[in-house]
This record gives sequence, structure tokens and C-alpha cells, in this order.
Amino acid sequence: MKIIRGTVFGGIAYFLLGWLVWGILLMDFYSANMNQCANRTDGQMVWWAIILTNLVMALLLTLILHWAKAKTILDGLKFGALFGLLYGSALAFSFWSMSTMYLTAGAMVTDIVVTVAVMAVLGLVIVLTWGKDR
Repeated sequence: MKIIRGTVFGGIAYFLLGWLVWGILLMDFYSANMNQCANRTDGQMVWWAIILTNLVMALLLTLILHWAKAKTILDGLKFGALFGLLYGSALAFSFWSMSTMYLTAGAMVTDIVVTVAVMAVLGLVIVLTWGKDR
């Protein structure tokens, strides 16, 4: 049951965090520092794929937290941040090396830092949804 709760609530939290952080707070920064040629407009977004992305990412982090035996808010923050650092760095360096997605190295570093922060909060949310062990 913990895995299902973590996945559902984590998926919802990841969607809301992504919308707030990347879609509102940093939208102008990313518009100025990222190659926009491949982006879909708001009206062209594929919503089933967005929902699936959020659920799969939440499931992945939920499983990592479960396997790590995370129990506290600090565990969620710590393991979420570590996951965010590894995941964000792998994607960012891959995109930097093989595409023109990032216009500057600063945008790449910012993306990694933001991913670490978002995943830390997501880890916290997932652990909080588990409740107390009986």
C-alpha cells in the first residue's frame, strides 16, 4: 500500500511542483536559456504522457525510498536530493554533450540544482504519505 500511496501522491506532487517551478517561476529563465525549437506550445501538450511521466517518476523515487528504508522527513529529503542529483546530472550532461538544448552551461547547472530541490521535496512528500508504521 505504501508503494501505491507514494506513487499516486508523489505523482500529483511532482506535477504540481513541476508546473510551479518550471512552468511559472523559472519559465522566463528557461525561455531565454534553452533552445525552444523542439518545445510544444501549451495547446499541443500530450497530457496522457505528462501524467504517465509524473507517475513513473514518483514510482521510481517511491521504490528507491522504500528500498532505502526511508522513514523520516529527513530521509525523504536526503534520498530525494541524492536521486535528483544523479538523475538530473545524468540527463543534463547527456543533453549538453549531444544536443543544443542548453544555450549556456549556467542553464545546465541551474537545471541540475532545480532538479535536486524538486526531488528532495518530492521525497519528503512521498515519505509523509506513508504515515506511521504500525
